[in-house]
Amino acid sequence: MSDTNFTATVPLESAQTELSHSSPVLSLGEKILAIRNGLRQGQQQMADWESGPLAVSAVPGAGKSTGMAAAAAIAIARQYERLAQSRSSVHRQLVVVTFTRSAAANIKAKIRQYLRDGLSLPQTGFAVYTLHGLALNIASRYPDLSGLELENLTLITPSQSHRLIRTAVEQWINNNPEKYFRLLEGQQFDGEETERLRRQSVLRTEVLPDLATTVIHEAKSSGISPEQLEQWSQQTSDQYSILSIAAGLYEQYQNLMRSRDFIDYDDMILAALRVLENHSARRIEQNQVFAVFEDEAQDSSPLQTKLLEILASDSAEEAEEQGSRGAREQGKKILLSNQHSALNLVRVGDPNQAINSTFTPADPIYFRQFCEECDRGEKLATMNQAGRSTRIIIAAANFALEWVNSFYGAKNRKSPHITTSSPFRSQTIYPVSTNDPQKNANPAPEGKGLELYTPHDIHHTVELLAKRVVELFTPDPANTRAAVLVRENRQGRWLAEMLAPVCKEHKITLYDVGERDRRSHVPQEILGLLQFCDRPHSPDYLKAALEVLVQRQLIPTQDLNALASLPEEFLYPGPLAAPQAEPVEKAAHLCRSLLRARLELPLYQLISFLALALNYDQAELATADKLAERVNQQIAGGSSMGAMLAALSEIVSSERFEPVETEDLEAHYTRPNQLTIITMHKAKGLDWDYVFIPFLHENLIPGRFWVPPQSQFLGDFTLSEVARAQIRAALHGESGIPDVSQAWEQAKHLKTAEEYRLLYVAMTRAKRLLWMSAAQKAPFTWSKPENLQEQAPCPVFPALKRQFSESIEV
Repeated sequence: MSDTNFTATVPLESAQTELSHSSPVLSLGEKILAIRNGLRQGQQQMADWESGPLAVSAVPGAGKSTGMAAAAAIAIARQYERLAQSRSSVHRQLVVVTFTRSAAANIKAKIRQYLRDGLSLPQTGFAVYTLHGLALNIASRYPDLSGLELENLTLITPSQSHRLIRTAVEQWINNNPEKYFRLLEGQQFDGEETERLRRQSVLRTEVLPDLATTVIHEAKSSGISPEQLEQWSQQTSDQYSILSIAAGLYEQYQNLMRSRDFIDYDDMILAALRVLENHSARRIEQNQVFAVFEDEAQDSSPLQTKLLEILASDSAEEAEEQGSRGAREQGKKILLSNQHSALNLVRVGDPNQAINSTFTPADPIYFRQFCEECDRGEKLATMNQAGRSTRIIIAAANFALEWVNSFYGAKNRKSPHITTSSPFRSQTIYPVSTNDPQKNANPAPEGKGLELYTPHDIHHTVELLAKRVVELFTPDPANTRAAVLVRENRQGRWLAEMLAPVCKEHKITLYDVGERDRRSHVPQEILGLLQFCDRPHSPDYLKAALEVLVQRQLIPTQDLNALASLPEEFLYPGPLAAPQAEPVEKAAHLCRSLLRARLELPLYQLISFLALALNYDQAELATADKLAERVNQQIAGGSSMGAMLAALSEIVSSERFEPVETEDLEAHYTRPNQLTIITMHKAKGLDWDYVFIPFLHENLIPGRFWVPPQSQFLGDFTLSEVARAQIRAALHGESGIPDVSQAWEQAKHLKTAEEYRLLYVAMTRAKRLLWMSAAQKAPFTWSKPENLQEQAPCPVFPALKRQFSESIEV
């Protein structure tokens, strides 16, 4: 776990001596001024910071990481100045916190470069962490206070977490039969046995695990205990007692975690906060830090923000107030009065690029509130100039933002159930000035710079896209970088297959980022099929195997719970059974062929056979061969199905079989002479000369909150999303916890807002050309790309075409 942070230690004595003897204060001041003058206006506001809180709201492409690195180096230099002048023995460091390890490594290198080349100072006086790395660093140094004995604890992996959640669900069902039977009855139930078994499968394998996963992350990352969640449930009156069920699942999960000596990332934050509740430890930590700079602040959870505020505070009274403040208060405003002026915290982010809040506890509302409070105290800097994109792309992104806020903001204001804000913070991107220091800022457009298409169908889309790609790569492939941004991996996989022949013919490297992710799931898929082969009568193992076959598009999408509830009838229907529908018959035939292979093939050939049965591509087959070799070596001398399953389970649990990620992994996405196919989420923080965004349809962006047919017996809502909205309402300090219908409406609004922010992020990745399309015919679901039907475009797409019809010729 030590690789979760990047640090630069802080021996400032040598720096102080060097500064006082060989580097005059005036010359250092001139160097600071030279760095400052080389920055844009918004970056200069960051560089001018000396103390107190500061919010920096930055538009896409504004250079916030460069600005933060420059501001950090200047702050460190000023600290050196103060040390040299006062000859103080108190040596403090700047703590820089960001979201990912690659971002931490990147900003650390930039700060070092400014210190070395721009300021001629030692590359010390600061530490760069991920948020969890910072928490672990604090918690591990005070094991008695944090309760984390790292030699006895294990960081839980996603696979282990999923298994614990399934176990927690089973235990909750055994302990709460009345609540479980109420769920089983749903809106209505005639007592039919087959339907009862189907509903049991849905609840045990889908609804309750989904509810547990959502609530545990939401509540734990906000410091909410199961007991407090249970208290909140008393304020609601829905027929299922959703929050009470969630509290019970949360409690079971926590008990299982403790019994197995597991911790998760939220436990790291909580452990660090336990340390900082101690007055002595808190003062020690605060005395080592003169300020905290946070990047990507829009992605922070309430507890993470609380941790940074405590570290950034100089005042003992401030720290005690922070330490005792409940997590619920984190959603409220941060007072910027004189008594809080010692909060040396600079938070940099863009609330309009918050794209994780519907599947993580991060919520842009907290950074928005921080910006609003800082604005009232004249402590808000806005980095609104961006040199990344050509002017028409900037105009298109600004128009999309304004249109979405106008359309959906007005729509939501009419609904009394919607208490959340507009999808975007009102913030316009401006081109940079003509004397901007960035090379090739706001570059010349390729063609018109913006191209909007309405192809006949998705095959016509590929034709148009491929033709444009060849045109762009032909003149100078060695200096051409392009990407296709898709909403989901299934689109990327289909596109990669369609574009492969064209790219091969014109010697363009085609890099499907999702392919690597799919290879990493090979052990999990093989394990699922082998568990079914070992115990075909198990409904859980049968369903897991069927899910793999559906994901691999080997059988049609269908209600798997109905098939798994009666394994024998599905696999071997009797002579009096009703004829199976064609999709069911196909699934049963494939499952029987797997069972026959289990009986006829030697054990050491099973993994290779399953890989072929799953239609793995070349890379996946190589991964499966590597997996088979490792498993066969591991069970040599004691070969049995049980030993093979145990070895595979250990590989999946430990996740040691995953491909190794290098720190410069993102550089692979932006290599020259390469067309990268990548999801919009993964594209955040990256840019390319030419960006293609196909398949802009309303059913994906903004999408619809779709209740799966198999769980509609509970009502026209999902328990997990209702619980999430209710928890957030309580955290944000709203007057009351919304009922089910209100919470469902709020959840739909949150999804709509985030999908449009995701599109905004995708649009602003382009430098010289933004190519967008919405085909007239497209699949309703990309699990069946061959089933085309009329699809409405994403609502903002026709508006863009109307707005820019005179500027583009498409």
